[in-house]
Amino acid sequence: QCLLSGSWRSDTGCRMLVSVLGEDGSFSGSYLPGPAAGDSEILTSPLEGSQQDTGLVPQPIFSFTVRWQLQETARTTVFLGQCYVGTNGEETLHALWLLREAAESPTEDWKATR
Repeated sequence: QCLLSGSWRSDTGCRMLVSVLGEDGSFSGSYLPGPAAGDSEILTSPLEGSQQDTGLVPQPIFSFTVRWQLQETARTTVFLGQCYVGTNGEETLHALWLLREAAESPTEDWKATR
């Protein structure tokens, strides 16, 4: 069964620590990018999210938002994915993400989301 609670590490060295899931599937925690992010200014940042009920779906869908702790720039990333359980019982997360930076004006909006 996939439970997001605990510590996770990505292929790029990012680390995520997730608190215990609430009865409604909500969770919070912290996120720290790995060396591949290339931005040494980024500190451990808070995350908030939710996961489907594992009683209904054994390999649940999840989503979470990271509000980056930066001094000069406002950034938020949203992650959406699914937790899979392999034949050996190992849990793996697969996710897509969008990062949004604050734009100076509507004309700059096109380059604010990656």
